[in-house]
Amino acid sequence: MLYFARWKIAVVLLTVLAGIVTTLPNFLSSKTLESWPDFLPKSQMVLGLDLQGGAYLLYEVDREDYIQKRLKTLVGDIRGALREQPRIGYTGLGIQGQAAQVRVRDTDRIDEARERLADLVNPLVNSVFGGQQVNEFELNVSDDGLVRFSYTSDGLDQRMASIVQQSIEVIRRRVDEIGTTEPNIQRQGTDRILVEAPGESDPERLKALVGQTAQLTFHMVDTSMSGQQALQARPPVGTMVLYSVDDPPIPYLVEERPLLSGEDLVDAQVSFDQNSNEPVVNFRFNTSGARKFGLVTQQNVGKPFAIVLDEEVISAPVIREPITGGSGQISGSFTVDGANDLAVLLRAGALPAKLTVIEERSIGPGLGADSIEAGKLASIIALAAVVTFMIAAYGRFGVIANIALFANIFLIFGALTVLGATLTLPGVAGIVLTIGMAVDANVLIYERIREENRAGRSAVSAIDAGYSRALGTILDANITTLIAAVILFQLGSGPVKGFAVTLAIGIFTTVFSAFTFSRLLIALWVRRRRPSKLPI
Repeated sequence: MLYFARWKIAVVLLTVLAGIVTTLPNFLSSKTLESWPDFLPKSQMVLGLDLQGGAYLLYEVDREDYIQKRLKTLVGDIRGALREQPRIGYTGLGIQGQAAQVRVRDTDRIDEARERLADLVNPLVNSVFGGQQVNEFELNVSDDGLVRFSYTSDGLDQRMASIVQQSIEVIRRRVDEIGTTEPNIQRQGTDRILVEAPGESDPERLKALVGQTAQLTFHMVDTSMSGQQALQARPPVGTMVLYSVDDPPIPYLVEERPLLSGEDLVDAQVSFDQNSNEPVVNFRFNTSGARKFGLVTQQNVGKPFAIVLDEEVISAPVIREPITGGSGQISGSFTVDGANDLAVLLRAGALPAKLTVIEERSIGPGLGADSIEAGKLASIIALAAVVTFMIAAYGRFGVIANIALFANIFLIFGALTVLGATLTLPGVAGIVLTIGMAVDANVLIYERIREENRAGRSAVSAIDAGYSRALGTILDANITTLIAAVILFQLGSGPVKGFAVTLAIGIFTTVFSAFTFSRLLIALWVRRRRPSKLPI
């Protein structure tokens, strides 16, 4: 156990050196790191929300909002299916509660209508339900011609799970666009999303960016009457009144069915208008969207069309000439930040459903600084107590254990830095706990060496037997702790996961430093001194 080949010595020492080198940038300023050679690591550990402040937002998917939007789309699909040639006469098409219904006028064509509408139940397949097909809607057709689409419970649950996952991806793209460092975005429960943005200095802007649905659509403006007249009288069928973002808002009468949607966009960038020097947003469609946009503008030259974001008209220009290049411009009373935020929203895509903030907190950097100082103080006290105890209890061997302990700390911080893990206050607690546990292995080994020495073994033989016979106990103790850390990581969230990560890393580094590294140090000491008695 005390023999080390040269390559093993090199591997152990290089591992410890790597931990030291990767940890050092965390104690240096950004200006100092800029002057470092490129071959040296420059990454620093990411501090969590509770250590550097930032924004904490908990969102809930608005289930009712999604249901109504989905049923509205379903109504349009039903209308289109029944209007296919030969057309089937119908009446009473609309939304009733959480269902869409229509009545077929000619009862002799009920079976034909059922056949046309059968595909609209929207079959879904997901492993969550054992790989079996689940329909989003249930289709009921009565003998008197009433056709009703209602949600199935499994179908709605699956759609909500998909919406939450899609929303997380959209939110992640939006937050990444504004440069927030290491945001924590994760699902909580069945329909909630947690957003933590450490270091975010403007929580209100983040909340506006994350929570806005950003559903962009393009509608033709109905010029048969003004928006104000439509409010006073009944608007034409297939139209609706939307208000602009101006102050005071201006009503517009627009066609209900959009010509294009934001799904056809591939890019959106901020620029400045050459004439007014005001911020504008230039957008670009994909090939399919460019073709549709070119056709629409070609057929409607001289007519106004509305650019609508979340049911608010942000611009209503007149089509002067066909736009065949697949790009356009959104202008309005934008500030630079407002235009940039709109571009971010358009690039990241629209949320599939409305999100409601149910909890929000803003943590200042001062509180984070206090947490860091408290963590430093706790670490120093724990380290000093452990170092003092080991020297008092084991003398020279205690010094070796303390050297291994410092190597262990460097390895923990180095691993956290390389992995890009976020250090939170519970993570600091995990490190403090690791400091206390780190010398447990050395205590087991040293006590075993004492027992072997009392039994009459020579110094070298006692050391060798102490390490070999303590290994099983050390592994058993650390494996059980590792199992607990894995369970905490799998079942916990946020701070609990941070604690589990540092604890798990600490287990691996502790076994390496307390058993392998300290054994190497003792082996080198034995080779040099050839002791006849143990200084323990």
